[in-house]
Parts: sequence; structure tokens; C-alpha cells
Amino acid sequence: MSDTNLTLNAEKRTQFGKGAARKIRRDHKIPAVMYGHGAEPVHITLPGHETMMALKTANALLTIVIDGDEQLALAKDVQRDAIKPVIEHIDLVVVRKGEKVTVDVPVHLEGDAAPETVVTLDSQTLQLEVEATHIPENIVISVEGLQAGTQIKASDVELPRGATLIVDEETLVVNITQQISQEELDAELAEAEEEAGIEREESEEDAAAEGDSAAAEGESTDGAKAESEDA
Repeated sequence: MSDTNLTLNAEKRTQFGKGAARKIRRDHKIPAVMYGHGAEPVHITLPGHETMMALKTANALLTIVIDGDEQLALAKDVQRDAIKPVIEHIDLVVVRKGEKVTVDVPVHLEGDAAPETVVTLDSQTLQLEVEATHIPENIVISVEGLQAGTQIKASDVELPRGATLIVDEETLVVNITQQISQEELDAELAEAEEEAGIEREESEEDAAAEGDSAAAEGESTDGAKAESEDA
């Protein structure tokens, strides 16, 4: 559980717009807005490095300090630069102790399934309702020794104490299937290509193999002719 709060010292900001936001980021800070519980949105500036480190933890509970006043908050929306490792803007939602919040909690798999199986994680996260001050860092599911054909649905997952499942109980979380051999995979691919009317170009290996086969057949034919003439 993420019981530990991460404290960030913020500053109120009065300048807005793209130009002001660019200046904030040049100063290695992050523009943000904090809202919730019917209060007016508060526009703030957060320390860049500390905030980026704090948000490496999923659903991190933050203590935002503004002019000495503390406020608990969760990052609702984080806008990141498409290329550079930079956070451009953060939307924070105010929360209170004892309050229930809805969050997407990462799913973590542990253990090894039965030999010659493939484990597929169909749901990277599960949406839960939990106390704001007791948000689980992840949900751990063991696949140790599970056989092909096993499916783990949301209703099968053991939830942290006090958590309520929000997603459909029939949501597939983990699917374990039999491993396909290379021969079976090639056969399926060839069948799919044939149905789609795709003609596969002859590879260099196939051409070489055909050439060797033709050469061997030619040698066999020449040998038979020679034997016939000697007779």
C-alpha cells in the first residue's frame, strides 16, 4: 500500500499561456492545476525533478505544500512531451483521508507457468475503488505451475483489503495457452496466406534447396543413362 506521502513544495502562479508555461519548464519546473471538492482550481508550479521522481510510482499520493498549507492530491492527468523525457503539465485532484477514489492499479505476474505454455497478460491494470490513503502499488497474481487453458478473470483476482472491483468481473486478466511449435506456426501462416491469395516469394534457401535437388536428380538420370549405354 502507498501509505507514505510524497511531499512537493509548490508555488502559486499568476501567469498563464504557452509563453509562461515554456518559461516555467525552462526553469526546470512543471505547470500544474489542482482542483476538487468544489474548490476553485489552483494554478501552481511544481519542482521538476522531485515531481518526475514522485510520479514514477503509480497512483502516488502527493502532499502539496502551498504557502505552508498542505493538501493531499493524486495526479489525474499527466501530459508528457512526445519526444523528450519532460512533463509538460499535470492535473491534480484533491483528496481527503478516508475518502474513496477510483484508480487503475497495475497488475504484476509472478512465478512460472507449466512448461511449453505462453502466459498473456490481457489486462495491464485493474480499476479499483480504494481509500485515497491506502492505494495498492500493484496487484500480484501468481501463475506458478498453471496449465494451458487456464484463464484468470477479474473476479478470480484476490484484491487488497478494502478494495472494490470496478471493472466487469468477466474481464480477462491472464490467459495461458499451449506453446505453438515452429512447424505449426509455419503451417498456420501458409494456410492463412493461401486463404488470402498471397503467393510467397521463393527464398534463397528454398531456391538453393531446389537447385541441389535438381542437380542430384540430374546426376541420377545421367548415371542411369550411362549404365544403360554400357549395357
